[in-house]
Amino acid sequence: MSSKEHAQRRDLAAAYRLAAHRGWDDIVWTHISATVPDAPNAYLINRFGLRFNEITASNLVKVDVKGNVIDGSNAPVNPSGFAIHGCVHRARADAACVLHLHSFWAQAFAASGQDLLPCSQPAMRLYRRLGRHAYEGLAFNADEQSRLVTALDNLDGLILEQHGILLVGRTVAEAFVLMHLFERAARIQLTLSAGAGRVATTTDAIAEKTYQQWIGNGQTPEGLDEWPALLRGLDQTDPDYQN
Repeated sequence: MSSKEHAQRRDLAAAYRLAAHRGWDDIVWTHISATVPDAPNAYLINRFGLRFNEITASNLVKVDVKGNVIDGSNAPVNPSGFAIHGCVHRARADAACVLHLHSFWAQAFAASGQDLLPCSQPAMRLYRRLGRHAYEGLAFNADEQSRLVTALDNLDGLILEQHGILLVGRTVAEAFVLMHLFERAARIQLTLSAGAGRVATTTDAIAEKTYQQWIGNGQTPEGLDEWPALLRGLDQTDPDYQN
C-alpha cells in the first residue's frame, strides 16, 4: 500500500468516526467513499454490517466504480454504495470524497421542500451550491444515476428529496466540513421556520459576496484549517481508527 493510500484510508476512517460522534450515522446504512490515490476508477468504502464507529483504516474495502471488490477480501458491501457513489466518482474526477448521509436534520430538510436560504453564515458557503434530486424509491438504476449526476453537475452537493444529503469534496476533509456547515445551516433554518414562522435572509448580493470571500481563489479545499484539529480530538477518543 502506498503512503498516499494509507493517508487516504486514515482520513476516511476518521470521517466515519467523526460522523458517528455527531450522530450522523444510520446503524449500518449510508456511506462515505474516497478515491484511491494513483489508482484510477478505484475507491474505498465501508464494509457492510459495520457501524461507523467500527470503521478503521484497514477494514475499508477497495472497490471499482462498477461495484466489484478488488482488494481480494471478498468483503460484503452494500449495493446502494455503488449505485450512488460509483456514478458520482465516475462523473466527477474532482470528487475525491463522496458523502451520503441520513442524518436527522438532513432528512428533515430534504422532506421540507425548502432550498437552503442565506439566513446564517454557514449557509453562505453553500449559497446556490446545492442541487436537488427527486425521490424515485430505493433502487438506483442506470437511468436514475444519469439524472442524479446531471442534477449534481459541478455543484457541491444535492438535497436528496425525502432521503438525505449528498456532498462531494476534493478531499475527505472538505466533504466532512461541508457536511458540518450544511447540518448547522439546516438546523438553523428549520428551527426558525418552525418557531418564528419567518426566516430573515440577507440579500443575494451579500450572500454571493460572502461565498466569494469564503472560497477565495477556489484553489484551497475546505477543511485545511479544521481537519488537523478534528484529528487531534479523535486521537484522544478513538485512536484505533488509524489501525
